[in-house]
Amino acid sequence: MADIDPGLSLAAQRSRAAADMLRRMVAHAASRETDRADGALALSRDVYTSPNRFAAEREALFHRMPLVAGFSQDVPNHGDVMLFEAAGPSIIVGRGKDGEIRAFRNMCTHRAAKLLLGEEAACQRKPRLTCPFHAWTFDLEGKLIAQPGKAGFEGHPEGARNLLPVSAVEWNGIIFVQIEGEMDLEAHLGDFAPVLAMMELGTAEPVKRGHIDCAANWKYALDTYGEGYHFASLHPNNIGITHLSDVALFDPFGRHHRVSFPTKAMAALAELDYDQWPVTDYNGVHFLFPNTVIFVGAVEPGKTFVQLFRLFPSDVGQMRCQFAIYAPGGVRDAAHRAETEMGYDLTEQVVRTEDYAQSEQSFANLLAAPADFNVVLGSNEIALQRLHRNIADAIGMPL
Repeated sequence: MADIDPGLSLAAQRSRAAADMLRRMVAHAASRETDRADGALALSRDVYTSPNRFAAEREALFHRMPLVAGFSQDVPNHGDVMLFEAAGPSIIVGRGKDGEIRAFRNMCTHRAAKLLLGEEAACQRKPRLTCPFHAWTFDLEGKLIAQPGKAGFEGHPEGARNLLPVSAVEWNGIIFVQIEGEMDLEAHLGDFAPVLAMMELGTAEPVKRGHIDCAANWKYALDTYGEGYHFASLHPNNIGITHLSDVALFDPFGRHHRVSFPTKAMAALAELDYDQWPVTDYNGVHFLFPNTVIFVGAVEPGKTFVQLFRLFPSDVGQMRCQFAIYAPGGVRDAAHRAETEMGYDLTEQVVRTEDYAQSEQSFANLLAAPADFNVVLGSNEIALQRLHRNIADAIGMPL
Protein backbone atom coordinates (compact mmCIF):
# COMPACT_ATOMS: atom_id res chain seq x y z
CA MET A 1 0.00 0.00 0.00
CA ALA A 2 1.14 3.56 -0.72
CA ASP A 3 1.31 4.65 2.93
CA ILE A 4 3.74 1.84 3.87
CA ASP A 5 7.41 2.53 3.08
CA PRO A 6 9.75 -0.19 4.39
CA GLY A 7 12.62 2.30 4.19
CA LEU A 8 11.10 4.31 7.04
CA SER A 9 11.13 3.50 10.74
CA LEU A 10 7.91 1.99 12.05
CA ALA A 11 7.09 5.23 13.88
CA ALA A 12 7.61 7.18 10.65
CA GLN A 13 5.41 4.70 8.79
CA ARG A 14 2.61 5.28 11.29
CA SER A 15 2.99 9.06 11.01
CA ARG A 16 2.89 8.89 7.23
CA ALA A 17 -0.14 6.60 7.26
CA ALA A 18 -1.91 8.84 9.78
CA ALA A 19 -1.31 11.92 7.62
CA ASP A 20 -2.57 10.19 4.49
CA MET A 21 -5.68 8.91 6.26
CA LEU A 22 -6.37 12.37 7.74
CA ARG A 23 -6.33 13.94 4.27
CA ARG A 24 -8.82 11.39 3.03
CA MET A 25 -11.04 11.69 6.10
CA VAL A 26 -11.14 15.48 5.86
CA ALA A 27 -12.22 15.21 2.23
CA HIS A 28 -14.91 12.67 3.14
CA ALA A 29 -16.09 14.72 6.10
CA ALA A 30 -16.36 17.90 4.04
CA SER A 31 -18.31 16.20 1.26
CA ARG A 32 -20.27 13.85 3.58
CA GLU A 33 -19.31 11.02 1.25
CA THR A 34 -18.24 7.49 2.15
CA ASP A 35 -16.33 4.72 0.39
CA ARG A 36 -18.79 2.45 -1.39
CA ALA A 37 -19.29 -0.91 -3.06
CA ASP A 38 -20.72 -1.05 -6.58
CA GLY A 39 -24.25 -1.58 -5.30
CA ALA A 40 -26.40 -3.17 -2.61
CA LEU A 41 -26.13 -6.86 -1.67
CA ALA A 42 -28.98 -9.09 -0.52
CA LEU A 43 -28.16 -11.87 1.97
CA SER A 44 -30.52 -14.71 2.73
CA ARG A 45 -31.38 -14.93 6.43
CA ASP A 46 -29.78 -18.40 6.28
CA VAL A 47 -26.36 -16.71 6.13
CA TYR A 48 -26.89 -16.00 9.83
CA THR A 49 -29.31 -18.74 10.92
CA SER A 50 -28.28 -21.94 9.10
CA PRO A 51 -26.77 -24.64 11.35
CA ASN A 52 -25.13 -26.24 8.29
CA ARG A 53 -23.41 -22.99 7.35
CA PHE A 54 -22.32 -22.51 10.96
CA ALA A 55 -20.79 -26.00 11.04
CA ALA A 56 -18.83 -25.22 7.87
CA GLU A 57 -17.62 -21.93 9.37
CA ARG A 58 -16.46 -23.57 12.57
CA GLU A 59 -14.43 -26.15 10.66
CA ALA A 60 -12.97 -23.96 7.90
CA LEU A 61 -12.50 -20.69 9.79
CA PHE A 62 -12.00 -21.58 13.45
CA HIS A 63 -10.17 -24.90 13.14
CA ARG A 64 -8.15 -24.60 9.93
CA MET A 65 -7.13 -20.93 9.88
CA PRO A 66 -4.69 -18.91 12.01
CA LEU A 67 -6.49 -17.29 14.95
CA VAL A 68 -5.21 -14.60 17.29
CA ALA A 69 -4.62 -16.12 20.74
CA GLY A 70 -3.29 -12.86 22.18
CA PHE A 71 -0.36 -10.45 22.06
CA SER A 72 3.25 -11.16 23.03
CA GLN A 73 3.01 -9.27 26.32
CA ASP A 74 0.15 -11.53 27.43
CA VAL A 75 2.85 -14.16 28.13
CA PRO A 76 5.99 -12.01 28.31
CA ASN A 77 8.41 -14.26 30.23
CA HIS A 78 9.64 -17.82 29.92
CA GLY A 79 7.47 -20.00 32.10
CA ASP A 80 4.34 -17.94 31.35
CA VAL A 81 1.28 -19.74 30.01
CA MET A 82 -2.32 -18.91 29.12
CA LEU A 83 -5.44 -20.73 28.05
CA PHE A 84 -6.89 -20.45 24.55
CA GLU A 85 -10.09 -22.45 24.33
CA ALA A 86 -12.86 -20.21 22.96
CA ALA A 87 -12.38 -21.63 19.46
CA GLY A 88 -13.25 -25.16 20.60
CA PRO A 89 -10.52 -27.47 21.94
CA SER A 90 -8.73 -26.34 25.08
CA ILE A 91 -5.21 -25.23 24.21
CA ILE A 92 -2.23 -24.11 26.30
CA VAL A 93 -0.06 -21.33 24.88
CA GLY A 94 3.27 -20.92 26.66
CA ARG A 95 6.73 -19.41 26.41
CA GLY A 96 9.54 -21.92 26.96
CA LYS A 97 12.98 -21.49 28.46
CA ASP A 98 14.29 -20.61 25.00
CA GLY A 99 11.80 -17.75 24.75
CA GLU A 100 9.82 -19.47 22.00
CA ILE A 101 6.02 -19.58 21.94
CA ARG A 102 4.49 -23.03 21.64
CA ALA A 103 0.97 -24.40 21.90
CA PHE A 104 -0.33 -27.79 23.01
CA ARG A 105 -3.63 -29.48 23.61
CA ASN A 106 -4.58 -28.89 27.22
CA MET A 107 -4.69 -32.60 27.78
CA CYS A 108 -2.50 -34.96 29.74
CA THR A 109 -1.37 -37.83 27.53
CA HIS A 110 -2.15 -40.31 30.32
CA ARG A 111 -5.97 -40.09 30.65
CA ALA A 112 -6.77 -36.74 28.98
CA ALA A 113 -7.16 -34.63 32.14
CA LYS A 114 -6.80 -30.86 31.76
CA LEU A 115 -3.38 -29.62 32.84
CA LEU A 116 -4.30 -25.95 33.12
CA LEU A 117 -7.42 -24.31 34.52
CA GLY A 118 -8.34 -20.66 34.92
CA GLU A 119 -9.52 -17.60 33.02
CA GLU A 120 -9.08 -17.53 29.26
CA ALA A 121 -6.06 -15.46 28.11
CA ALA A 122 -4.95 -14.61 31.69
CA CYS A 123 -1.22 -15.08 32.21
CA GLN A 124 -0.20 -17.77 34.70
CA ARG A 125 3.28 -18.65 35.91
CA LYS A 126 3.73 -22.38 35.19
CA PRO A 127 7.27 -23.37 34.11
CA ARG A 128 6.06 -26.95 34.45
CA LEU A 129 2.61 -28.38 33.83
CA THR A 130 1.61 -31.03 36.35
CA CYS A 131 -1.52 -33.06 35.86
CA PRO A 132 -3.85 -32.79 38.89
CA PHE A 133 -5.03 -36.39 38.35
CA HIS A 134 -1.86 -38.50 38.54
CA ALA A 135 0.93 -35.88 38.57
CA TRP A 136 2.43 -36.53 35.15
CA THR A 137 4.56 -33.44 34.54
CA PHE A 138 5.56 -31.70 31.30
CA ASP A 139 7.86 -28.79 30.45
CA LEU A 140 6.84 -25.94 28.13
CA GLU A 141 8.57 -27.64 25.22
CA GLY A 142 5.90 -30.32 25.67
CA LYS A 143 8.23 -33.04 26.96
CA LEU A 144 7.13 -35.49 29.64
CA ILE A 145 9.69 -34.95 32.42
CA ALA A 146 8.15 -36.72 35.42
CA GLN A 147 5.94 -39.80 35.57
CA PRO A 148 5.02 -41.32 38.94
CA GLY A 149 4.64 -45.08 38.69
CA LYS A 150 6.68 -45.12 35.48
CA ALA A 151 7.28 -48.87 35.75
CA GLY A 152 3.58 -49.48 35.13
CA PHE A 153 3.90 -48.16 31.57
CA GLU A 154 7.17 -49.80 30.50
CA GLY A 155 7.03 -51.55 27.18
CA HIS A 156 3.86 -49.79 26.05
CA PRO A 157 4.36 -47.51 22.99
CA GLU A 158 1.96 -44.90 24.36
CA GLY A 159 3.10 -45.12 27.96
CA ALA A 160 5.40 -42.09 27.93
CA ARG A 161 3.97 -39.56 25.48
CA ASN A 162 4.82 -35.91 25.18
CA LEU A 163 2.10 -33.30 24.86
CA LEU A 164 0.15 -33.01 21.62
CA PRO A 165 1.43 -29.94 19.73
CA VAL A 166 -0.71 -27.33 18.01
CA SER A 167 0.66 -25.00 15.33
CA ALA A 168 1.61 -21.64 16.88
CA VAL A 169 3.55 -18.62 15.59
CA GLU A 170 4.59 -15.41 17.33
CA TRP A 171 4.80 -12.64 14.74
CA ASN A 172 5.40 -8.92 15.33
CA GLY A 173 3.78 -8.98 18.75
CA ILE A 174 0.80 -11.17 17.81
CA ILE A 175 0.44 -14.83 18.82
CA PHE A 176 -1.38 -16.97 16.27
CA VAL A 177 -2.67 -20.50 16.83
CA GLN A 178 -4.13 -22.90 14.28
CA ILE A 179 -6.02 -25.87 15.72
CA GLU A 180 -5.73 -28.21 12.74
CA GLY A 181 -2.92 -28.48 10.21
CA GLU A 182 0.27 -26.47 9.75
CA MET A 183 -0.01 -22.71 9.65
CA ASP A 184 0.97 -20.67 6.58
CA LEU A 185 0.88 -17.27 8.23
CA GLU A 186 2.61 -15.42 5.39
CA ALA A 187 -0.08 -16.51 2.94
CA HIS A 188 -2.83 -15.73 5.44
CA LEU A 189 -1.68 -12.17 6.19
CA GLY A 190 -0.69 -11.23 2.64
CA ASP A 191 -0.34 -7.47 2.11
CA PHE A 192 -1.94 -6.77 5.49
CA ALA A 193 1.32 -7.84 7.16
CA PRO A 194 3.17 -4.48 6.90
CA VAL A 195 0.11 -2.62 8.23
CA LEU A 196 0.02 -4.85 11.32
CA ALA A 197 3.80 -4.76 11.71
CA MET A 198 4.01 -0.96 11.78
CA MET A 199 1.75 -0.86 14.85
CA GLU A 200 4.51 -2.48 16.96
CA LEU A 201 2.08 -4.55 18.98
CA GLY A 202 4.95 -6.37 20.68
CA THR A 203 5.26 -3.41 23.07
CA ALA A 204 1.56 -3.36 23.97
CA GLU A 205 1.13 -4.08 27.69
CA PRO A 206 -2.15 -5.70 28.75
CA VAL A 207 -4.14 -3.51 31.15
CA LYS A 208 -7.60 -5.05 31.45
CA ARG A 209 -9.49 -7.95 29.91
CA GLY A 210 -12.84 -9.67 30.09
CA HIS A 211 -15.55 -11.04 27.83
CA ILE A 212 -18.96 -10.06 26.48
CA ASP A 213 -21.55 -12.71 25.63
CA CYS A 214 -24.10 -12.18 22.90
CA ALA A 215 -27.12 -14.33 21.99
CA ALA A 216 -26.75 -13.75 18.26
CA ASN A 217 -24.91 -15.20 15.31
CA TRP A 218 -21.24 -14.24 15.50
CA LYS A 219 -21.29 -12.63 12.06
CA TYR A 220 -24.18 -10.36 12.97
CA ALA A 221 -22.25 -9.08 15.99
CA LEU A 222 -19.10 -8.76 13.88
CA ASP A 223 -20.98 -6.64 11.33
CA THR A 224 -21.28 -3.82 13.89
CA TYR A 225 -17.50 -3.19 13.72
CA GLY A 226 -17.47 -2.55 9.97
CA GLU A 227 -19.75 0.43 9.38
CA GLY A 228 -20.53 3.86 10.83
CA TYR A 229 -23.98 3.98 9.27
CA HIS A 230 -25.49 3.31 12.72
CA PHE A 231 -23.58 5.90 14.75
CA ALA A 232 -26.27 8.60 14.94
CA SER A 233 -29.18 6.26 15.63
CA LEU A 234 -27.65 3.53 17.83
CA HIS A 235 -24.97 5.61 19.61
CA PRO A 236 -26.52 9.11 19.98
CA ASN A 237 -24.97 9.69 23.41
CA ASN A 238 -21.38 8.66 22.70
CA ILE A 239 -19.73 8.10 19.31
CA GLY A 240 -22.71 9.70 17.57
CA ILE A 241 -21.80 12.98 19.26
CA THR A 242 -18.21 13.06 18.04
CA HIS A 243 -18.28 11.18 14.73
CA LEU A 244 -20.10 11.55 11.45
CA SER A 245 -22.65 8.87 10.69
CA ASP A 246 -22.36 6.99 7.39
CA VAL A 247 -18.94 8.38 6.49
CA ALA A 248 -15.97 6.02 6.40
CA LEU A 249 -12.66 5.17 4.74
CA PHE A 250 -12.27 1.58 3.64
CA ASP A 251 -8.92 -0.04 2.81
CA PRO A 252 -9.00 -3.71 1.73
CA PHE A 253 -6.04 -6.06 2.18
CA GLY A 254 -7.07 -9.42 0.75
CA ARG A 255 -9.58 -10.90 3.21
CA HIS A 256 -8.58 -8.34 5.83
CA HIS A 257 -9.39 -4.63 5.96
CA ARG A 258 -9.03 -1.33 7.77
CA VAL A 259 -11.93 1.06 8.38
CA SER A 260 -11.56 4.63 9.67
CA PHE A 261 -14.32 6.97 10.75
CA PRO A 262 -13.99 10.78 10.46
CA THR A 263 -14.94 13.01 13.36
CA LYS A 264 -17.36 15.89 12.89
CA ALA A 265 -14.56 18.34 13.65
CA MET A 266 -12.60 17.16 10.61
CA ALA A 267 -15.02 18.83 8.19
CA ALA A 268 -13.82 22.28 9.34
CA LEU A 269 -10.20 21.42 8.50
CA ALA A 270 -11.06 21.57 4.80
CA GLU A 271 -11.24 25.37 5.17
CA LEU A 272 -7.69 25.59 6.56
CA ASP A 273 -4.29 25.29 4.91
CA TYR A 274 -2.75 21.86 5.44
CA ASP A 275 0.05 23.27 7.60
CA GLN A 276 -2.62 24.41 10.07
CA TRP A 277 -4.03 20.93 10.53
CA PRO A 278 -3.30 19.14 13.82
CA VAL A 279 -0.88 16.24 13.92
CA THR A 280 -2.85 13.06 14.56
CA ASP A 281 -1.86 9.67 15.90
CA TYR A 282 -2.30 6.62 13.72
CA ASN A 283 -5.70 5.02 14.33
CA GLY A 284 -8.27 2.76 12.75
CA VAL A 285 -10.36 -0.38 13.04
CA HIS A 286 -8.26 -3.27 11.71
CA PHE A 287 -10.12 -6.45 10.84
CA LEU A 288 -7.99 -9.60 10.79
CA PHE A 289 -9.90 -12.41 9.08
CA PRO A 290 -11.82 -14.34 10.22
CA ASN A 291 -12.82 -13.03 13.68
CA THR A 292 -10.48 -10.40 15.13
CA VAL A 293 -10.73 -6.61 15.39
CA ILE A 294 -7.74 -4.54 16.49
CA PHE A 295 -8.77 -0.95 17.19
CA VAL A 296 -6.04 1.67 17.61
CA GLY A 297 -7.24 4.94 19.11
CA ALA A 298 -6.12 7.85 21.28
CA VAL A 299 -7.52 9.52 24.38
CA GLU A 300 -5.62 12.63 23.31
CA PRO A 301 -2.53 13.23 21.12
CA GLY A 302 0.30 10.99 22.27
CA LYS A 303 -1.91 8.80 24.48
CA THR A 304 -2.82 5.85 22.31
CA PHE A 305 -4.44 2.57 23.24
CA VAL A 306 -5.11 -0.73 21.49
CA GLN A 307 -8.34 -2.67 21.92
CA LEU A 308 -8.49 -6.33 20.91
CA PHE A 309 -11.85 -7.95 20.13
CA ARG A 310 -11.94 -11.66 19.25
CA LEU A 311 -15.36 -13.10 18.43
CA PHE A 312 -15.87 -16.83 18.99
CA PRO A 313 -19.15 -18.66 18.34
CA SER A 314 -20.29 -21.57 20.48
CA ASP A 315 -23.47 -22.16 18.46
CA VAL A 316 -25.25 -20.65 15.48
CA GLY A 317 -26.96 -18.15 17.78
CA GLN A 318 -24.47 -17.69 20.62
CA MET A 319 -21.03 -16.09 20.74
CA ARG A 320 -18.49 -14.67 23.16
CA CYS A 321 -16.25 -11.70 22.52
CA GLN A 322 -12.88 -11.89 24.28
CA PHE A 323 -12.09 -8.22 24.86
CA ALA A 324 -8.85 -6.66 26.10
CA ILE A 325 -7.20 -3.25 26.15
CA TYR A 326 -3.46 -2.57 25.95
CA ALA A 327 -1.08 0.35 26.46
CA PRO A 328 1.38 0.65 23.53
CA GLY A 329 4.91 0.99 24.88
CA GLY A 330 3.72 0.02 28.35
CA VAL A 331 1.89 1.73 31.19
CA ARG A 332 3.68 4.95 32.15
CA ASP A 333 2.12 5.64 35.54
CA ALA A 334 -0.99 5.12 37.68
CA ALA A 335 -2.89 7.90 35.89
CA HIS A 336 -2.15 6.29 32.51
CA ARG A 337 -3.38 2.93 33.78
CA ALA A 338 -6.58 4.49 35.12
CA GLU A 339 -7.26 6.22 31.77
CA THR A 340 -6.71 2.98 29.89
CA GLU A 341 -8.96 1.02 32.24
CA MET A 342 -11.64 3.67 31.79
CA GLY A 343 -11.33 3.18 28.03
CA TYR A 344 -12.05 -0.51 28.55
CA ASP A 345 -15.05 0.15 30.81
CA LEU A 346 -16.67 2.71 28.52
CA THR A 347 -16.21 0.58 25.42
CA GLU A 348 -17.46 -2.58 27.13
CA GLN A 349 -20.64 -0.81 28.20
CA VAL A 350 -21.37 0.58 24.73
CA VAL A 351 -20.65 -2.70 22.95
CA ARG A 352 -22.68 -4.76 25.43
CA THR A 353 -25.69 -2.47 25.91
CA GLU A 354 -25.94 -1.01 22.41
CA ASP A 355 -24.17 -2.98 19.65
CA TYR A 356 -24.67 -6.48 21.04
CA ALA A 357 -28.11 -5.74 22.49
CA GLN A 358 -29.22 -4.67 19.01
CA SER A 359 -27.60 -7.76 17.50
CA GLU A 360 -29.57 -10.00 19.86
CA GLN A 361 -32.88 -8.32 19.02
CA SER A 362 -32.23 -8.46 15.28
CA PHE A 363 -31.09 -12.06 15.34
CA ALA A 364 -34.22 -13.12 17.23
CA ASN A 365 -36.25 -11.47 14.47
CA LEU A 366 -34.25 -13.28 11.80
CA LEU A 367 -35.01 -16.64 13.42
CA ALA A 368 -38.74 -15.87 13.17
CA ALA A 369 -38.61 -14.22 9.73
CA PRO A 370 -40.14 -15.81 6.62
CA ALA A 371 -37.84 -18.36 4.99
CA ASP A 372 -37.36 -16.16 1.93
CA PHE A 373 -36.46 -13.00 3.91
CA ASN A 374 -33.28 -11.22 2.86
CA VAL A 375 -31.03 -8.86 4.79
CA VAL A 376 -29.84 -5.99 2.58
CA LEU A 377 -26.36 -4.47 2.83
CA GLY A 378 -26.12 -1.08 1.15
CA SER A 379 -23.27 0.12 -1.04
CA ASN A 380 -22.24 2.22 1.99
CA GLU A 381 -21.68 -1.03 3.95
CA ILE A 382 -18.75 -2.09 1.78
CA ALA A 383 -16.74 -3.74 4.56
CA LEU A 384 -19.69 -5.97 5.46
CA GLN A 385 -20.27 -6.97 1.85
CA ARG A 386 -16.64 -8.03 1.44
CA LEU A 387 -16.65 -9.83 4.79
CA HIS A 388 -19.59 -12.02 3.87
CA ARG A 389 -18.28 -12.73 0.39
CA ASN A 390 -14.90 -13.73 1.82
CA ILE A 391 -16.47 -16.00 4.45
CA ALA A 392 -18.65 -17.66 1.80
CA ASP A 393 -15.58 -18.21 -0.37
CA ALA A 394 -13.55 -19.62 2.52
CA ILE A 395 -16.20 -22.18 3.50
CA GLY A 396 -17.17 -23.04 -0.09
CA MET A 397 -20.84 -22.12 0.36
CA PRO A 398 -22.16 -19.36 -1.96
CA LEU A 399 -24.23 -16.53 -0.49
